[in-house]
Amino acid sequence: MTFSQTLACAPARPDLSAPPMGTLSPPVPHTALDEVLARYRVGRLLAAEPVAEGLLNRGYRVTTEAGAYFLKCYVDTATASRPKILAHHRAMAALDTLGLPVAPPLACAGRSGTVASLDGRLFALFPWTEGRHRHGTELDLPQCDALGALLGRLHGALDDVCAPFDPPAGYRSADPADSAGLARDLRRRAREHRPYGDLDALVERRLAERLELLADHAHRRPAPQAAPPAGWTHGDFHGLNLLYGDGPAGGRVAAVLDWDKLGPQPRAEEAVRAATLLFNDRVSGVLDLVRVRRYSQAYRASGAATAEHLAAAAHRVWWERLNDFWMLQWRYQRADHRADPLFPASAGQLEWWCQEYEQVLDAFAN
Repeated sequence: MTFSQTLACAPARPDLSAPPMGTLSPPVPHTALDEVLARYRVGRLLAAEPVAEGLLNRGYRVTTEAGAYFLKCYVDTATASRPKILAHHRAMAALDTLGLPVAPPLACAGRSGTVASLDGRLFALFPWTEGRHRHGTELDLPQCDALGALLGRLHGALDDVCAPFDPPAGYRSADPADSAGLARDLRRRAREHRPYGDLDALVERRLAERLELLADHAHRRPAPQAAPPAGWTHGDFHGLNLLYGDGPAGGRVAAVLDWDKLGPQPRAEEAVRAATLLFNDRVSGVLDLVRVRRYSQAYRASGAATAEHLAAAAHRVWWERLNDFWMLQWRYQRADHRADPLFPASAGQLEWWCQEYEQVLDAFAN
């Protein structure tokens, strides 16, 4: 199981190389689903329902004669090749063996692999896990502790089950001069967008603020060697990839989903990035720093990172957000509006974070 690394900051956003809206492959026909499921010998397909959440790939809840399953269709095969998917599946199986809440895929009948192909599309079949998604602000403080501890355990276990790798000499951070140029271009596109609406007006205002922030903080660009230690990470740890059990088990994570971005990166950065997505107000973006602190303390207590590592990670993720425009690139460069609803809270969080930088740093590192 090997992956390549580059001298770059690993993003938590969808890859901009992914196809824009309108070019995603169409939904899989019922007859094709039946043919794919035949590779797994789970009986005749009785029902199939698309799973709507998520920006990339396609998923279906399928009911067969053997029960309920999640069938995943890998849409973006340019970045999700068969060898890479199989490597992810092997890691998931190993984590499951260690007792972590990971549901590995089923093996195809008569062969050792877990990936089925049909008409150029790749598929994997997973057990259906009952449960629901919970935003981090719904968790009580002991549950925040448990979530931080779980991520720490996952990071430690991944180092045990994945192949050793040689970390790069450093991880470059974004150049604020390049970011300012992109911000100006996007602001022009927002001004010229037709029909011009409330979101375009908000984008114009937020990008004017962003240009001021980039100028004010340009001297705080992290050096490549300032990144915390690298290790294997889930790559996309947030609320829509966490499933909580129902009933008495409702406070525990029943499954960590979607391992497509498994790979090495500065490990503590995943912990920080996840907290900004889990413990934010979904309208204003403001972080619940009480919950962030409890989660971070539990993550550190797992041995996955030190306070110094989390402080460096918090600074680098803050810088990443200051220089990140992927949602607007999707909207204005690709005419893809799937990420539009995410922008107001994301922009609000960044403005608040710049104002409350020391408080945020303290919540992660003290």
